[in-house]
Formats: sequence, structure tokens, C-alpha cells
Amino acid sequence: MYKNQRLEDFKEYIKGRRCAVIGIGISNRPLIAWLAGLGAKVTAFDKLASDDPVMSKTIADFKEVGIELDYSLGEGYLDRLKNEVFDIVFKTPKMRFETEELVAAKDKGAILTSEMELFMNLCPAKLFGITGSDGKTTTTTLVSEILKKAGYTVWLGGNIGTPLLDKIGEITPEDMVVLELSSFQLLGMRRSCDVAIVTNITPNHLDFHTDYQEYIDAKTNIFRYQGPCGKLILNEGCDLTFDMRMISSGKVVMFTASEDVKDREGASYYDRFCLEGDMLTEIKDGESTPMFKTSDILIPGMHNVENYLAAAAATEGYASVEDIMYVAEHFPGVAHRIEFIREIDGVKWYNSSIDTSPNRAINTMNALAGRGMKGVLICGGADKKCVYDGLGDAILNVSDRILIYGTNAPFVKDILAKEANGREYELIEFEGSDKDIYEFPETRDNVVNTYKDMIDKARGLAKPGEIVIMSSIGTSYDHFRHFEHRGDMFRDLVNEL
Repeated sequence: MYKNQRLEDFKEYIKGRRCAVIGIGISNRPLIAWLAGLGAKVTAFDKLASDDPVMSKTIADFKEVGIELDYSLGEGYLDRLKNEVFDIVFKTPKMRFETEELVAAKDKGAILTSEMELFMNLCPAKLFGITGSDGKTTTTTLVSEILKKAGYTVWLGGNIGTPLLDKIGEITPEDMVVLELSSFQLLGMRRSCDVAIVTNITPNHLDFHTDYQEYIDAKTNIFRYQGPCGKLILNEGCDLTFDMRMISSGKVVMFTASEDVKDREGASYYDRFCLEGDMLTEIKDGESTPMFKTSDILIPGMHNVENYLAAAAATEGYASVEDIMYVAEHFPGVAHRIEFIREIDGVKWYNSSIDTSPNRAINTMNALAGRGMKGVLICGGADKKCVYDGLGDAILNVSDRILIYGTNAPFVKDILAKEANGREYELIEFEGSDKDIYEFPETRDNVVNTYKDMIDKARGLAKPGEIVIMSSIGTSYDHFRHFEHRGDMFRDLVNEL
């Protein structure tokens, strides 16, 4: 029977140690329970106060299953990191390493890490990691589905699937682990994936990163510590990712669906996955092998063709062309990504809550326009200091009736006005407060009722044969916990019509 010696060593180390876990959200609860089960003395930190309804329930849930924890909650919740000594501190991804309290803990000898970094260090299986500004979730899911079709036991985690650290004892060297990794998770990461994909790089999350360069550098950690046996898949059509080949220590494979860049200088030295006509093609050692046609792919959009090329490059050697083609023909798409909900009175309703940036929304609009789909757009979310160029044109190729509710409304309105070029459109803004949070019972109705009003208005505006799509163009954090939460609520409301 297989024995994970690194895991056994960690179990021996952690017993009786003082552990600080920052953030008691959904993703960290399995970590807290796992550490407590290994005999660690866990202090759980969270900015929510103990009398908050969510926190009260969380504390009760842990107590009900016999997990007794120390808590540091509410205002000044991080102060104990400065005043006490901890052996290991698990930071939440959206907390910067230079945070005063983390620096203080490190100065007193604490190991500063994260749930994901520890998992990657303890994992005995091959790690497939996917990052980038767009296409991560779909590409991650495709890699997972292809490997499953090839017969492997696959563990899906990171930003998608479920936290995996508490499952580490069940994972064997013969399994495959597929991770979607954000810049938050990769910032400061000192362990890379065995097979890494960088889908593309565009300005994103600049509300968190000090600048664009830090965001780019964080992405490179997914492959920076690979050895010569590592494999890196890069988007040949993106200048920033193409240049990442120069800092790779592993084998580099390129992908692109663009005819304009597939023959760029220097690209011919690498194995490549690209389009030849309408055929997805592998070029290895200068020899072309056709795989399947773009028309064989069930989900729409040229960006999804690129996602398949990237996934094919990552799984080459682990799965057959037949496995990849089977997934292409049968995979219906990721939830919240141009997800079909239902048809009402001849109008098809779609949920694309995953469009948390202008670039994601542009890809969605282009995919819809490519299939001749037009109708009403419901949008709005929180801005991440992104670039909005091209968004107005992309939206107006699909919709001339736009309903918006979110703190990024001024940016969307501005780019529509700039890029309309004489095209007429109706824009209706729904007012709301940034203090209206679905999570809080006292403001939940405000959020739900606003979405109900938007849905009712969209239903009145849409004509038979058209679509209504919710593409948020921003994060969910102005009103929701995460984009899945927003998309789930939208789907439920549409299904209630």
C-alpha cells in the first residue's frame, strides 16, 4: 500500500503546533478541520464578529462535530499575530505578504504559507496547473475531463472544484491533480506545477496587485520552479505569454487559434497546437497531425477553440486524440459561462456570471455574435481597475438593450458611449447601494428584488428568437460572496418565471 512519506512527516511536525488560519470562509473550513484532526492547536481568524449570523453558524457547526477552536474575530482580529507566537500561519489568498501582522508573525519564526502551497508540496500526484487572465475555468475543466476520459482518477481543485488538502491522504502517485490557480494564490508561491498552462495575460486584479508587472510575475510562479522535466504551455498569440518561454526551465509548447501569429519569429522551434484551416492540429518535430474540426466542438466561440488547443497540449502523452475529440463533442460548457438556463416565450436565457472582467465579457459577446445571437444584456459588478477598450463595440454587436446594476456602471456607460459610433442603444441603470449584500439578511431582499426587477424588464424588452444574457463584466464582491453565488441566484430567479 502506498505511503506518502512527506505527508507522514508533516503529520508528525504539526501535532501540538500552534496554527493560525486566516479566514474562516468555505475554502478554509476543511483546512481548519483537517489541521485540528491532526492534533494542531488551531486559532481561526476572521474579520466577521462572533455575533455575525454567518460566523455564529460556523462556530456552531464546528462545535457540533466536536472541533474545538480558538477564535480571533472582529475588529483588530489580526492583532494576535503581533502579540503571540505561532508555528505556522495560513494566509488567505487575498492578503498581501507585507501585511504588518503577517510580517510580525514571520519575525517571530512562523512559517508563512497557504492551503494551496502546502497541498502542492505534499501532493504525490502529477500536478496540472492552469492560470491566465481569461479561459482558466474552461481550460481547467477540459484538462480534467480529458484525463478522466483517458481513464485516470482526477482530482479537481484550486479556484474550481473543492479544497483538496483534507483529501491528500487519498491521492496516489498514479492519480492526476488539475488546479485552476489565480494570481492571488500564485503570488509568493514557491512550488510550480508539473504541467502548466498560461492561457493569456491582460490587465486584471489591479485593485489588489501593486502594479501590472506584479500581476504578470505572480502568474509565472505556476512554472518558474519547474525542472527540466516540467512542461509549459503558452499562448503564442499573446506577447506577454510568448515571452515567458525565456524564463522557463522545462519543455515549452505553444498554442494559438490565430492565423496571424502562428508563424511568428521563434515559434517554429517549439511543438505547437494550432489551427490549419478549420482543423485543430498538432505540430510535433515539424510534422503536422490533424486532430478534429472546430465544428466538432460543442461550445461556441473561437476563445473555446484556443481553450481546447491548450488542453490538448497539456494532455498530449496522457490522452489520445480520440479522448480529446470525445470531450469536444460532448462537453456542454462550464456552469456560469454562457450557461443556457431555459427558453421562455421564444427567448433563450443565459447565465455568464463568470465574466468577472471586461475581457471575459468581450469573449462572451464575440462568441454570441459569432453564432448570430442578439438580445438583451444584464450586466454590472465591481471594477478591478481593468481596461475596458473594445467592450462597448463587443456589447453592441449583440445587444442594443442594456440593463446595468453594479459599481462598475460608470465605466461600462463610458465605453459604450465612446464606441457606439452612431449605433443607437437603450441603457437602463438600476440604482442600489454598495452596502446591499446578499449575505446579510437585512439587505438580502434589496439585492434579490433589484435582480427581479432587471429580469422582469429584460423579459419585457426581449423578442421571440432573441436571448437574454447576464454577463457581469465585473467581480461579484459588490453584492455577493463569489460569482457562482451570483450566477446561482440569477438562474434560480429565471427558473421561477
